[in-house]
Amino acid sequence: MAIENPSLEEIGEILKKAKRIAVVGLSNNPTRTSYQVSEVMQKAGYEIIPVNPTIEESLGVKAVASLKDIKGPVDIVNVFRRSEQLYDVAKEFDEIDCNVFWAQQGLVNEEAYHFLKEKGYTVIMDRCIKVMHALTK
Repeated sequence: MAIENPSLEEIGEILKKAKRIAVVGLSNNPTRTSYQVSEVMQKAGYEIIPVNPTIEESLGVKAVASLKDIKGPVDIVNVFRRSEQLYDVAKEFDEIDCNVFWAQQGLVNEEAYHFLKEKGYTVIMDRCIKVMHALTK
């Protein structure tokens, strides 16, 4: 079975309701896509939580080593990791208070998708959150 993303209208509703976005793999290097996309989302009013054990901070926010280190609920987990790493991120995602798992453009993992969908989560894969935000404003 193939991956099926929510409709553009549904994605727009998700983005309108969301306030906190945890970004797995967020870099502190301004030339990296994860930084540029997250910076746009931060400037659009979202609270960005960098999730990366190899950096101290990004976009002026202290980084956490893992999703489990985040205090309080998260509205979206946005993932910038290779497709083969998505299942491990999905297992950790299942242990926190969040309902939307978002894998950036170019990232797809059917095992992670089915694992999360079977548990009732909203799963978006192979879509850029910045582009979807611009399309649904």
